[in-house]
Amino acid sequence: MTEVHVIGQIVGGSGFPESSLFCKWKVQMGSAWHVIQGHHEGQTQVDDPSDEPIANWCHPIDIHFGTKGLQGWPKFHLQVWHQDAYGRNELYSYGFCHIPVSPGAHEIDCVTWRPKGTLIEELKTQFIGGSSQLKNPDLVSSSAELYKLRTVSMGKVHLRLHIIVRGFDKYGVEF
Repeated sequence: MTEVHVIGQIVGGSGFPESSLFCKWKVQMGSAWHVIQGHHEGQTQVDDPSDEPIANWCHPIDIHFGTKGLQGWPKFHLQVWHQDAYGRNELYSYGFCHIPVSPGAHEIDCVTWRPKGTLIEELKTQFIGGSSQLKNPDLVSSSAELYKLRTVSMGKVHLRLHIIVRGFDKYGVEF
């Protein structure tokens, strides 16, 4: 069996219209993959920076995967949420990025977006709050369906990941 170990952190988020943000994350993988050790989903704390343009989360990631094949390489599904002054949580954006294939250190800026609603829905978002959400969040990384959506660009989620691979050389995979 071949193995991939991902160690790092979700550093933070920048470029969002409001502060007081947190991030929910989940790793999606193919059927040939399984988690040997570590958590494959989680949530950061809320950060409300008063003088910085970035929300600092520094949320640790430590996942050890085993796999029987390369298909379905793992990817991060990210959701950035905003918490208002009353403690209400509002989904701000979606994003996804593949876990790097090559071993070593990687800095990743994952761009995020939100669905664009109708004119009425966008006006409600401006004055009342809330935003359009996907019925199926797994659609985020499905390129076959994603092109049909109208979206609005949001900010970026910054990740710092270190990838360690083991056993791929037995099967002729070189990095």
